[in-house]
Amino acid sequence: MATLRDLLLPKPREERLFTLGDVLVLILIAVLLYAGVSLAVNAPPSVKGPTISLAPTALPWYTLLSVGRMAAAYALSLLFTLLYGRAAAYNKRAERLLMPLLDVLQSVPILSFLPVVLLSLSAILPETVAAELASIVLIFTSQAWNMTFGWYQSLTTIPKELNEASNIFRLNTWLRFRYLELPFAMITLIWNSMMSWAGGWFFLMAAEIFTVGERDFRLPGLGSYLQEAANQGNLQAILWGLFTLILTIVALDQLIWRPLLAWSDRFKLEMVESDNPPTSWFFDLLNGSRLINWLREYVLSPLTERIDLWAVHRYPMREKGVATPQPTWYTIGVGTLLAGGLLYGGVRAAQMLLSLPLHQWLAIGLGVSVTLVRVLVALLFALAWTLPVGVAIGTQPRLAALFQPIVQIAASIPATAIFPVILLFFLTFPGGLNLAAVLLMLMGTQWYLLFNIIAGASAIPQDLKFTSALLRLSNWQRWRTLILPALFPYLVTGAITASGGAWNASIVAEYVTFGGKTYSTLGIGALIAQATTSGDYALLLAATLSMVLTVVLINRLWWRRLYLIAEEKYRME
Repeated sequence: MATLRDLLLPKPREERLFTLGDVLVLILIAVLLYAGVSLAVNAPPSVKGPTISLAPTALPWYTLLSVGRMAAAYALSLLFTLLYGRAAAYNKRAERLLMPLLDVLQSVPILSFLPVVLLSLSAILPETVAAELASIVLIFTSQAWNMTFGWYQSLTTIPKELNEASNIFRLNTWLRFRYLELPFAMITLIWNSMMSWAGGWFFLMAAEIFTVGERDFRLPGLGSYLQEAANQGNLQAILWGLFTLILTIVALDQLIWRPLLAWSDRFKLEMVESDNPPTSWFFDLLNGSRLINWLREYVLSPLTERIDLWAVHRYPMREKGVATPQPTWYTIGVGTLLAGGLLYGGVRAAQMLLSLPLHQWLAIGLGVSVTLVRVLVALLFALAWTLPVGVAIGTQPRLAALFQPIVQIAASIPATAIFPVILLFFLTFPGGLNLAAVLLMLMGTQWYLLFNIIAGASAIPQDLKFTSALLRLSNWQRWRTLILPALFPYLVTGAITASGGAWNASIVAEYVTFGGKTYSTLGIGALIAQATTSGDYALLLAATLSMVLTVVLINRLWWRRLYLIAEEKYRME
């Protein structure tokens, strides 16, 4: 078991603190933001929004629209996860660029980019299409990063004996993906998918109710229904909307997530079957269906066999020592054009940054420092309660069956929906907005930790649990030698995504407009929100890049080292 000194001073392998990939990523973010600002200037001056009906009969259609946007974003997120995470895990050269890019993307305050994205898209597309695309992109950014981190973590911690077996059998890319990588990462993928779906509700609500001045980009859906009901003070409609939202979350949990959890139990890496495996009434119902069994035997099985045979013939078994393909003139030309575009955009963005006076740069530095303290406090509070609760739920299926739907509902309710009530309470205390900001960050980050901890605890092999019981280990010894080492990779993944969520939540936590009044406190999130409201794009660019740079440095100094420890010391093998 590693000591505290091993954790704080790890030396698994040498890595540079700040790489060329980090520099390219920062330039790319600056260029994309600058391009969005340039397009936003040509956006239409006014956009007429839709008419939102508060009749209860409209809720089924609005629910289908909202769930459809979530499903489209999730499908895009899953595809991105499988391709991006695999490239980062197996290509060390690509990893130097892809992982810094992922570090930055999961920490970029997406809510600050939403006005730029919407306005730039509306300049080149019809307003309705632009709003729909922006909503899917926004939900995608809330779903993809933690799924990708979980997939990458799983691929880099596959036991060495399983990797050696796949090499002995010379499995090609498809067969390795289907029979090794996907089964090994299935539990992590499902739990992170649940977390992504729960977190996506917050961004869905934000996208469906978005307006910029006289431009109404609202979309028909549950979010716009609840907002319209609140604006009209229609308590009955608010209750109908909340009831529909909760009913939708429960239905998705019972019809999709619980069956997937029950099905994924077969992929646990253990030699002894669990005494209380997760169950699902809907999964049992489907298993007993003659139609489903017929489809599995005569449709799905022959289809997957044909795909396997096609993949084997199309892509022969892997051979070691294959030469690395040399770059062609086409790739060199495309790379040169991209480099030129980045250079031009980087110069224009730098000119915008240089236009900022010194006092604004000092305010940005102070804001970053204050927000960093709030992020750390929120993470510590989140870890304090999610670790014991997540282990209890993940190791006791009966508790999981009882509390997992409750956790899903609690994680899916947008924190900003109840933030005004919390704000009214805390404003009566000195420094109340600071406390409220930390609480909102906590509400937005704790679920990332909880779901990853539950996934890690539920993936602990049953034979190791039996062994710890036979050895009569005390609770502390069991935690020290079994639970914490097994959870370590999941804790790192959860903490990275939770910290990114905390930085993102600072946008709405440090600058609040409520009851016709604006409340703000010192912090980088407040600076970004003020710059967005006032249209100060130079300050928006500088503040956002400063936040991104801070997060990258933290990832290099701390999180990346912990990832390497998880990869080399805490494999389940």
